[in-house]
Amino acid sequence: MDNNHSNLSNDPQELLKAKHKQDQHKAQFTNFARSVSGDTPVDSGQTSPDQHREPDQQNTMKSVENRMIGD
Repeated sequence: MDNNHSNLSNDPQELLKAKHKQDQHKAQFTNFARSVSGDTPVDSGQTSPDQHREPDQQNTMKSVENRMIGD
């Protein structure tokens, strides 16, 4: 995954575009992984995807989205 944050600006529109692009990439990867694995259930030893999120970044991006919707 591309972790180069130096190209990101503080512009909410640009941040939102970057987030949508990242979300699309994640969805494509998820679909690929499911097609390869045959959509097998999660092992008890594995953590759910929700536990891998970065809450600070997620909350920041959600705040940007909410401000944009509120305008």
